[in-house]
Amino acid sequence: MNLVRADIEAAIRSYQDPYLNNNLLDAGCLASLTINDGQVNVGLVLGCPAKGICDEVAQRLTDAITDVAGVQAATVDISWRVDPAPVQGELEAMAAVRNIIAVASGKGGVGKSTTAANLALALAAEGARVGILDADIYGPSMGQMFGIADGTRPEVKNDRFFMPIEAHGIQVMSMAFLVTEDTPVVWRGPMVSGALIQLLTQTLWHDLDYLVIDLPPGTGDIQLTLAQKIPVSGSVVVTTPQDLALIDARKGVEMFLKVGVPVLGVVENMAVHICSNCGHSEHLFGEGGGRRIAEQFDIDLLGSLPLSMMIREQADGGKPTVVFEPQSQVAMIYRDMARHVAARLWLRQQQAPTVPSLSIVDD
Repeated sequence: MNLVRADIEAAIRSYQDPYLNNNLLDAGCLASLTINDGQVNVGLVLGCPAKGICDEVAQRLTDAITDVAGVQAATVDISWRVDPAPVQGELEAMAAVRNIIAVASGKGGVGKSTTAANLALALAAEGARVGILDADIYGPSMGQMFGIADGTRPEVKNDRFFMPIEAHGIQVMSMAFLVTEDTPVVWRGPMVSGALIQLLTQTLWHDLDYLVIDLPPGTGDIQLTLAQKIPVSGSVVVTTPQDLALIDARKGVEMFLKVGVPVLGVVENMAVHICSNCGHSEHLFGEGGGRRIAEQFDIDLLGSLPLSMMIREQADGGKPTVVFEPQSQVAMIYRDMARHVAARLWLRQQQAPTVPSLSIVDD
């Protein structure tokens, strides 16, 4: 029986990717398709890392293709590459960083830094090369969260550039590596902005797919200046369900929209508390706030995380959840969040307008 390519393509289309809301054929992922005497070989290339689900997706597609009449055997190979998504305004992307993801919050105390750390680690767990810049000058915490010993200093190259510190497979840079706990940072806004730009541009990031920037909390001049000067591919806004936090989170979303930085989605922390003794669940800070913001601005709710002592203890102890409890429900939420973020950036890259080429003919 002669196999028809259209039948194989229909089988590939039968799988709807939950992160793209599309099938992988129409999403432009098909790199190769060969049919030879009942043997079908398919090669797919994704535009975002997906190590955690590749085997499952490949098996589902293999089964779908094998069910096609006349197919004797099928192999599906899935790989990925990460390309730069567009950045705001006329800014130019950094040479060694394909995509910058800004993580922000309208106010402090909502778990922004914990989210930034675990998002970076989740992207790395999916197979990406990832760095994180601790831009929270007044309260840098990434050193502690990544278990980097106090007093650790970055290596300086050519008397000008900092080498990021490696921890859990992530390239980390923080103002905490340059000052001591006994030297409080008392700077005005312009000084903070200048310091962060220097930290970003004078760190020798090495071939990053994603650089996660943990911004200071708030939506003032500092955050606005940074959003205008740093080439950001997308942003993530962190909130809690509490009404006061939601008011500030809306300001954060509006700030990014004002400067042309797309908001990839909202993360809702402390959504529910589950009693460790009786298992009773209770919405201590309100319910559904993150979803309401997402619906208001037509953006994604990337994840809703519980009020968990485990998350807090692991962050304080330099043992981020994604690394030290990789099979936990919380770690799975972060992994799912990372896939959504990476997929949103991939879609932005696909939707970027192409510049037409000019052909000048000498008549």
